[in-house]
Amino acid sequence: MVRSARDPARCVLCWNVEGHAFGAAHEQATRAEVAKRLAVLKRFEFGGEYLPAHGRTPSCYLVPSDTLHADAARQHGIHGPEDLFGGVVPHLFVATKAITHPLIDATAARPEGWVDRLGEALSAVTLAGFTTFTPDDARRAGHRLLAQGAVRIKPARSVGGKNQHVVTDERQLTRCLGTLDPEELCTHGVVLEENLHAPVVHSVGQIRVGDLVASYHGVQRETRDNRDQPAYGGSDLRVVRGDFERLLRLPLKPDVRLAVGQARVYHQAVVECYPGFFASRINYDVAQGRNGRGEPRSGVLEQSWRIGGATGAEIAALEAFRARPDCHLVDASCVEAYGGVAPPPRSTVYFHGDDPEIGPIAKYAFVHPDADPT
Repeated sequence: MVRSARDPARCVLCWNVEGHAFGAAHEQATRAEVAKRLAVLKRFEFGGEYLPAHGRTPSCYLVPSDTLHADAARQHGIHGPEDLFGGVVPHLFVATKAITHPLIDATAARPEGWVDRLGEALSAVTLAGFTTFTPDDARRAGHRLLAQGAVRIKPARSVGGKNQHVVTDERQLTRCLGTLDPEELCTHGVVLEENLHAPVVHSVGQIRVGDLVASYHGVQRETRDNRDQPAYGGSDLRVVRGDFERLLRLPLKPDVRLAVGQARVYHQAVVECYPGFFASRINYDVAQGRNGRGEPRSGVLEQSWRIGGATGAEIAALEAFRARPDCHLVDASCVEAYGGVAPPPRSTVYFHGDDPEIGPIAKYAFVHPDADPT
C-alpha cells in the first residue's frame, strides 16, 4: 500500500487547558506520545504544545487536556469533532458526573443551563441516584436512597474513585456530608447513588480520527501503586471498525450487550438535551452488580470526552485499522505497571522511568496478535 506523505502545513498540538504544566512527568509524556501518534494517523506533523497566546491556525488539530467549554472552543477555532481529540460542552457541568442523575425535586438548586429532561431520559440506563448542589438537597437525597440500601457519595468532579464514600445509615450520611467543601458542592455538585457490591465496570466508547471510526467495549484492570494502594492498571478492549451499530453486530455476551446499549442511550440523550455538545472521543463507564437489596443492577456511572486512561489502547486499534484495510476487529490493551516493570517487545511505550511524584512506572499499549482480522 502506498502511503501519502505527511502534510507539513498541518500539525497536531497538545493543549494544556488549565494554562500550567500537564502534571506528573508520566502524564506529560503520555499526552505528547498520544499527540505524536495522532499526527501520524492524520498524516500531519507533530508541533509540540499549543500556546493560546500565539493563536490557532485552521490547519491545527488540538489535543486538549480536558473537555472544553463551547466558548473556549470557538475562541480557539474549534467548531466540530474534526478539530480536536476530545469533546466540547455548552456548560462545564455537562462534562462531570452531575448530569448522570436528576435533581431531588422541582425545588432543588441547579446551575444555569440545567436540563431536567435529561435525568428522565437516563433513568432506565443509570443507577438510582440524585445530583445535588446544596447541603439540604444532599441530605434529602441521601435519606431517600438509604431506605433502599447503602449509598455512594461522589463529588461530581472526582476521578478514578477518589474522594468517594459509602454510607449505610443517617449518622454516617450526616458525618460524610459535613466533610464536603461548601464551594465545591454549590458550584459543581455532589452525586448520591445506590451502592453496588463488587461491581464489574465495563468501558464502552468510540473514537473518530480523520476518516477512521472505531467503537469498543472492554474492562479496566486494577493494580497496586508504589505505595501499595489500589490504582488504575490499564484497559483491555475489543475494538471494531465502525460505529456502535457495528459493535452490536458482534456475538456479545448479554451483560456486555446491555452495557453497550446503555452507553449508546446515554450518549444520544446528551446530544438531544444539550445542543452544542460534540466529541471525537467518547467513553462511558457502566457498572454492573447487586444493590443493597441483592437485586442485579446495571447503569452508566459517568462519561469521559477527553484523552483518557484507555486512549493508548484506542490508538493502537486505530493504527491496526490504518495499516490493514482488511482488518475490522482487534483486541487492544494498555497497561500501567508500577515498580520498574519493563514494557514487552513490540509494544508502544508511553512512559518508562522514574516519575518524581509517584516513582517507577511503565505505561504501554499493544494489539494482541491473535485478533480476528475479519
